[in-house]
Amino acid sequence: MHYYARAELQKDFNGLGLQPGDTVMLHASIKSVGQVAGGADEILYALEDSISPGGTILMYVGCETGFDEIGRGRLSPQEEDQLLKKQPIFDYNTARACREFGALAEIFRTQPNTITSKQVGSRMAARGKNAAALLANHPIHYSYGKGSPLDKLLDMEGKILLLGSDHDAVTFLHYVEHIIDVPDKKIARYKVPLEKDGQRVWVEMEEYNTAGDGVHKNWPDRFFAKIIDSFLSSTNNQGGKIGNAKSHVIETKPLMTYASDVMVKAGQQTLG
Repeated sequence: MHYYARAELQKDFNGLGLQPGDTVMLHASIKSVGQVAGGADEILYALEDSISPGGTILMYVGCETGFDEIGRGRLSPQEEDQLLKKQPIFDYNTARACREFGALAEIFRTQPNTITSKQVGSRMAARGKNAAALLANHPIHYSYGKGSPLDKLLDMEGKILLLGSDHDAVTFLHYVEHIIDVPDKKIARYKVPLEKDGQRVWVEMEEYNTAGDGVHKNWPDRFFAKIIDSFLSSTNNQGGKIGNAKSHVIETKPLMTYASDVMVKAGQQTLG
């Protein structure tokens, strides 16, 4: 069995096109990389090495189940009643990452010098030169859209790194959904437990629907994966290996243009 060292992974990252000073949003599957000497933390440190000096890592970390569920219609009235009575105040700095996002999100959140945005379901974590700028003033409503870390990632000409990850889980495409002009986008309204004057208060929030059923009735199953795969094909982005993991680096600006066009066309179609 081969164990990958930090230096080997750094070489792979640079070979994939990452450079010092890059701002990178990471989506990753630890298992896909293979065995790493020193454990999964070394994957993140190798990535950091590859974009240093001046680089920044961004990850979507979200929240544990229950903090952003009230009002979405996914729970029974009895379950919502339980959470309304028992769910603790959400702490932006210490709350665990969403387990569905993979172990690396929580590992990154808890590493030294990583900071998190003041959001709940759309909470993000970052470390590096642009971390504070990316996460500052994360909007309360429509928190994947204008003014969000994703919006700032685009402005910084940031990159997306898919490290053996599911192509249907590219968070940046929620930003595209938020800002495109198509009719009948679904809106999600829900409540989160925050602290105000030492007390727990359930605060109402609103965003375009980011759940699995999509923001629009015309979105096909695994629409994000279809967009990413067709974009990679159209740009002849064949990717490469990070350890054992099939990986790709994607520039946000070209993806924004491509995905906007695909989504707008899909949103304007009349279903038979």
